[in-house]
Amino acid sequence: MATGGRTFDDITERLDEIVTAVRSKDTSLERSLDLFDEAIKLGSEAVDMVDRFELSPREADLLDASEREAAEGAASSRGPEAASEAGVGQPEAPASAPAPEPSGPDSPSDPQ
Repeated sequence: MATGGRTFDDITERLDEIVTAVRSKDTSLERSLDLFDEAIKLGSEAVDMVDRFELSPREADLLDASEREAAEGAASSRGPEAASEAGVGQPEAPASAPAPEPSGPDSPSDPQ
């Protein structure tokens, strides 16, 4: 997808060039500020491109599957505690589980 004749890759390549130039000791403050302004415009253009981008249903399914695999892999690589924290491989709690009894100074079973 292109905007103004530029592709997303063109924008990221130019942003990399700007970062390199700003880090250079030979770049003046005035030039760095001009490059910063250009980078802000390029960043906005890239965000607009991403916002307009739509995946095909097949691409969306592949992305979802990839994200699930990554989440499961990250949880399993940290051990069983991490997997249980993430809810991976854990059965859901029954919906009809009894609520715990209230306790405290206002509960009816607490003598005052």
